[in-house]
Amino acid sequence: MGVAVSNWRLARAVSQLGQLGVVSGTLIGVVLARRLQQGDPGGHMARALSHFPIPAVAERIMRRFFVPGGKAPDAPFKAVPMPGVSPAATWTELTVAGSFAEVFLAREGHDRPVGVNLLEKLQVATLASLFGAMLAGVGYVIMGAGIPRYIPGNLDRMAAGEAAELKVDIEGSPGSVDAISRFDPAEFFREHGPVPEIKRPLFVGIVSSATLAITLARKSNGRVDGFVVEAETAGGHNAPPRGPLQLSPAGEPVYGPRDVPDFSKIAELGLPFWLAGSRADPEGLAAAKSVGAVGIQVGTAFAFCAESGIDPAIRLAVHRLARENRARVFTDPLASPTGFPFKVLQMDGTLSGQATYEARERVCDLGYLRQAYTRPDGAHGYRCSAEPDADFLRKGGTASELVGRKCLCNGLLATIGLGQVRADGVAELPIITSGDEVARLARFLPADGGDYHASNVIDHLLGVS
Repeated sequence: MGVAVSNWRLARAVSQLGQLGVVSGTLIGVVLARRLQQGDPGGHMARALSHFPIPAVAERIMRRFFVPGGKAPDAPFKAVPMPGVSPAATWTELTVAGSFAEVFLAREGHDRPVGVNLLEKLQVATLASLFGAMLAGVGYVIMGAGIPRYIPGNLDRMAAGEAAELKVDIEGSPGSVDAISRFDPAEFFREHGPVPEIKRPLFVGIVSSATLAITLARKSNGRVDGFVVEAETAGGHNAPPRGPLQLSPAGEPVYGPRDVPDFSKIAELGLPFWLAGSRADPEGLAAAKSVGAVGIQVGTAFAFCAESGIDPAIRLAVHRLARENRARVFTDPLASPTGFPFKVLQMDGTLSGQATYEARERVCDLGYLRQAYTRPDGAHGYRCSAEPDADFLRKGGTASELVGRKCLCNGLLATIGLGQVRADGVAELPIITSGDEVARLARFLPADGGDYHASNVIDHLLGVS
């Protein structure tokens, strides 16, 4: 969910209650670096890093990013390197350690499994994130926003201590030289001895159709252990509608009968699957089981509970919208540089408003959604349709690709209280992603105006009074 919305606290709470808690692995190295610069309240990051299997890496990270007492609120966060096909060692260490820390803390104090969620679209960040989670004993890897056919085999290789490779999609002319993202556990451990024994986690692909499920099950390079079948009402990135894109009068993608998954064909694959998207109640769970699913995946209901990573002030503001029946989500066909529809909660003081976003100075200093492309000299470069217009056009992008694009990296970090402060003192504003279920959030809110917890959501789902 987003960037560290489904954080270690939320995942641990859910797993301790007998369900599968899942942490977000997106931008996890940046999250670690910024938490440390905030002074690491509670000492949780330092505690997790004290268990990292390469002490020298943990020491370098602490030395570079930890600020005792925390940085001044109006001071900017220290920059971290951007991901790429051949990333800087600092970026790789941060990513592996950040993923390790998140899973370690989510697993602390109980013996239930924990999962990690990643986006297939973020190809250059995937392998390091996966390896860090595996070092911490993650039980499930859950991936969507693309067709992650080559993840299962790479889980096998990294579990065996072998180098893993992912082909990176390159925009350019036919015949462009492929780029390969590579991660070698032995190279990462070179200063500390042999790679420790690592268990291969189960792999669950996020799909929107039976066709995608069949493709993953039959054409992946390793074992697929199940699926999350996600409807377009779920938060974050949605699969585009099948066929030519049509927009509603409000400007949202129109989904039709072709977008309804054939659950019987998915069930025929003989693998467990869960349904996601507007099913967070006992009736939704029962309906999922009636079509062969083993359960449901719930995001939005947990995203706004007390344990989530959303900045408390933002979370309580969303609660007020829900109580007043004003909580609404817009499925934006243009916001995400990935080209996938992206769910954006509509709220004042955030980047959901076009005028507010247009007033923001365009900057790309994190780079997780950059697209690799072939430069005229044949080398690989990177561009993002949310970066400054002139930079994007100079790199061969087109003006039409710039329309409506928003910087999700910076906006999602601001949502969890880790937004950058610019040189002029202006802080990045949040962009909040949520599923359509936010309109029904009031059912979890206590009458006295207080907060609600992950346990309240689970009790509701299981019909516990």
